Amino acid sequence: MEPIFTNDAIVFGILMLSLGFVFYTESIKTGFWPKFYKIVPGLFMAYFVPAIFTTIGVIAPEWETENTLGEVVKSKSQLYYVASRFLLPAALVLMTLSIDLKAIFNLGNKALIMFFTGTVGIIIGGPIAILLISIFSPETVGGADFDAVWRGLSTLAGSWIGGGANQTAMLEIYKYNPAKYGGMVFVDIVVANVWMAVLLIGIGKKDQINKWLKADTSAIEELKQKVITFSKKVKRNPTLTDFMIMLAIAFGTVGFGHFSAKFLGTFFSDIVSSMESQTGRNIFSFLGSSFFWLISISTIVAIILSYTKAKNYEGAGASKIGSIFIYILVATIGMKMDLKMIFENPGLIAIGFVWMSIHAGLLVLIAKLIKAPYFFLAVGSQANVGGAASAPIVAQAFHPSLATVGVLLAVFGYAIGTVGAILCTILMELSSTI
Repeated sequence: MEPIFTNDAIVFGILMLSLGFVFYTESIKTGFWPKFYKIVPGLFMAYFVPAIFTTIGVIAPEWETENTLGEVVKSKSQLYYVASRFLLPAALVLMTLSIDLKAIFNLGNKALIMFFTGTVGIIIGGPIAILLISIFSPETVGGADFDAVWRGLSTLAGSWIGGGANQTAMLEIYKYNPAKYGGMVFVDIVVANVWMAVLLIGIGKKDQINKWLKADTSAIEELKQKVITFSKKVKRNPTLTDFMIMLAIAFGTVGFGHFSAKFLGTFFSDIVSSMESQTGRNIFSFLGSSFFWLISISTIVAIILSYTKAKNYEGAGASKIGSIFIYILVATIGMKMDLKMIFENPGLIAIGFVWMSIHAGLLVLIAKLIKAPYFFLAVGSQANVGGAASAPIVAQAFHPSLATVGVLLAVFGYAIGTVGAILCTILMELSSTI
């Protein structure tokens, strides 16, 4: 349905008012709000308030209307596109300027272990969810030929291990009925966003969770402290010149990223499409994604800049500007979530939630066994399920200096996404025939 406001200028104003409300109430030191934000983190509220506006029909990510000829016309907001393609890479540049790459590598192998645990959780979660749901509702996991539900779920596996490019590759490989594909996108949006909300709430309880996990957070704290110490060392009152130069660095890099991504995406797309092996074309399809190259190039340039005097702009508030961009991205992601959708297709949604619960349960089990901090659990999961658009959001919620960790893991997810999704789909097909 068409929302009350469809003009992106108005919608952006509503999102900014939502963020202003969250930050203002979070700054209040007495009364109800301090107690509230002890339970619910501000980042979650930045996501949830826009979701409420979408749910009640004030705004919407997309909608349908009829023109004067009676034809149905589809329209969509461009705010998420702008935030993810312009503000996200700019934020990554600004938050990576002061990064200590050696300190990131010193975080150890637990980050990779939790990332791969998340991947394995998705691979085995799909077939287990099909088996469990088939006990109560066999028709939900049925379907024949190209209408088979397991074919549609293959696209979720691609999305939840890699990203959009991997999801599209799985649709091409298994030829799921395009008329029903929207239902799978629907499950992807609902389940992935609800899980992200759970992770954000967990950040507010990270100290208690780390205590229960008996986690050693010393390497993470050391990295944070290095950035904080450096920031204090170079701290200064920013001038207009400082702000302009920081924006020039950020958006200049974004511009270079878009310029390079266009050519690299086309170049590798041609190479991949010329491969004789269909399997090879599917596995390396992510190399044709301009978004993959945009995020990768922006991060690489920012890491290079961190070895120059540009890193001193952290003292003028570079990471704070980056955080503003991230919060705007969070608000646009929240805008995509209509809470009523959870109840519209209970069968498929049930599969999605069972699947995600297995992914989450395995992460908690391994984190407990290896005493991994909640940071690795949350970012390892989101690097799989959310990809490069949301893994940095969860990472920077712990500290802006950690956003790069989320990006590096998410980019790695693109590389293994299609292979992992194919393995998951093979298991789902087998589980559907039992």
